[in-house]
Amino acid sequence: MQERTVNTIRVLSADMVQKANSGHPGAPMGMAPIAHALWIKHATHDPNNPNWENRDRIVLSSGHASAMLYSVLHLCGYDYSMDDLMAFRQFGSITPGHPERDINRGVEVTTGPLGQGIANAVGMAIAETMLADKFNQPGYELVNHRTYAICGDGCLMEGISGEACSLAGTLKLSKLTVLYDANNITIEGSTDLAFTEDVAKRFESYGWNVISVDDGNDTSKVLEALKEANNSDKPTIIICPTIIGYGSKNKQGKAVAHGEPLGTEELISVKKLFGLSEESFSVENEVYSYVRDEMQKNQTKYEAWQKTLEDYSVKFPELYEQWNNWNNLNVDIDTLVNNSALSEFNKDNSATRNDSGVMINRLAEVFPNLVGGSADLAPSNKTNISDGGSYSAENRSGRNLHFGVREHAMAAICNGIAAHGGLRVFCATFLVFSDYLKAAIRMSAIMKLPVTYVLTHDSIGVGEDGETHQPVEQLAMLRSTPELLVYRPADGRETAAAWFTALSSGKPTCIALTRQNLPNTYSTSCKNALKGAYVVKDTDSPDIILIASGSEMQCIMNAEVMLKEKGINAKLVSMPSIELFLQQPHEYQQGVLNPGVKRLAIEAACTMPWYRIVGSDGVVIGIDHFGASSPASVLFKEYGITYENVFNSAIEILKQ
Repeated sequence: MQERTVNTIRVLSADMVQKANSGHPGAPMGMAPIAHALWIKHATHDPNNPNWENRDRIVLSSGHASAMLYSVLHLCGYDYSMDDLMAFRQFGSITPGHPERDINRGVEVTTGPLGQGIANAVGMAIAETMLADKFNQPGYELVNHRTYAICGDGCLMEGISGEACSLAGTLKLSKLTVLYDANNITIEGSTDLAFTEDVAKRFESYGWNVISVDDGNDTSKVLEALKEANNSDKPTIIICPTIIGYGSKNKQGKAVAHGEPLGTEELISVKKLFGLSEESFSVENEVYSYVRDEMQKNQTKYEAWQKTLEDYSVKFPELYEQWNNWNNLNVDIDTLVNNSALSEFNKDNSATRNDSGVMINRLAEVFPNLVGGSADLAPSNKTNISDGGSYSAENRSGRNLHFGVREHAMAAICNGIAAHGGLRVFCATFLVFSDYLKAAIRMSAIMKLPVTYVLTHDSIGVGEDGETHQPVEQLAMLRSTPELLVYRPADGRETAAAWFTALSSGKPTCIALTRQNLPNTYSTSCKNALKGAYVVKDTDSPDIILIASGSEMQCIMNAEVMLKEKGINAKLVSMPSIELFLQQPHEYQQGVLNPGVKRLAIEAACTMPWYRIVGSDGVVIGIDHFGASSPASVLFKEYGITYENVFNSAIEILKQ
């Protein structure tokens, strides 16, 4: 029955690809024994209760094998009908070409870009240890699950996997297991073309437990390795040699099996070889019964856990209340805004990175499940939670995460922490290095995971470090990402608004912060900043509207004084978040940006996003070239990021 189940997963996956005339049949056919061993025989998960907090997390990092994932989840009893499998890769279906996060149907994270999933799994394993340390009591283990990732050669070639797995070894994440589908084939041919390293030795050097299975096509051997991994005090990688396109006479073991349908005749021959029906999308009742019986064991485990939770609520009522609070990440933003102590800043001058550091520590007291860290830049990013302790292999209660110089993995790991549930997470680096974060930030946005990205040193204000460290195009890049909020606050109150938004929006948020000091004496408003833009200084009949974000508020404030001396009325608008402003009602937008009035915007970055605000007859002062190594004050003057340039440009635009 195990063999027939494995072969059913193979042909069902191939049927899906064949009907769609698109997809990847080879990996599912080779990995089916691994899928059977993990999902059906070993891992703890309940299709009837897919949101169970203590379920094992299973991540298909090699997301191109999605047909296998849908096939096995269908057999297990998750909400995938046979019609859903037939709609594979079709518009509006719940079976897209690569897995998309849907916990109710057993998909933990969105995968496809190789290496992202394995890094997400590291984050999930970190979250498990943090929550276990907080809530588990003798005889009451609310949190005691494992994290699994299935990856292929491609995932291990991508640099992010090295970053993430190196950190996992350092942190001794013993409940993390990676199953490596070693089929030695990529799109271009044999992996020997570009990938000849000794994977076992590589992971040994990371501090991992390495188990090599003789034959990945043998379910019993894979299952034995999974059980062995449970006994290790290190993360484990199980190396499973498989054959891509297993069972296909003409495509087995060849690159051609990777990314194209087998063909009708070839698929029929595979079914004959396995002794299965030649009919498409056919599953024997005995296979369904066998798999559902295995799932019944997991339902029994779920019911036992629920009983433990009930007893826990009686014996540890305070912890139980915290358990519910930690697992409910909804935030009433009005409660935060109305607490004036959270957003008040009395210091006249402060860098917004310092203001953010103050906010992190204020919010850490309100939200004890707020955790985060930096890519080796916490002293510069100001992200340390005072008295929060450092998370490590020896201290699972630490709230400060140390990612080392691993920006890409850091972001993907935080996605995993957020996806796991129970924790609020942020990570930090310099804004210019958001280039390294971009792929994972995009995944945050696709999955709508509320990760907060603290991005400091947000302009040429970095100064002497030069053009390699001075962001120019990064804000435009981030603003162009759907479902991502970007905030560039001008002072402490706007920084508070950025954090309140980040914790309540349910989306990822990037907060761009200055290295240099800015005045905290503007007439800014935390509450109004929540709308993305608002009027800082109004006038009855404006001749021109001056718009700025962040540090350039100083420019428009000073320019307004000079213009007034010339008899010109300027309306001043702070716009920390273009995206949030454009989400406001049309009437509000019109009230801020009076129709028919000339507009001038200034920001020490690429000008492109601002033309959406100022219009074709407006003016944008910015920087559309790379910077230079020089004191910041010299650069701002040389590149025209000054109130004098705002004044002169305003005069010029009003002449036209």
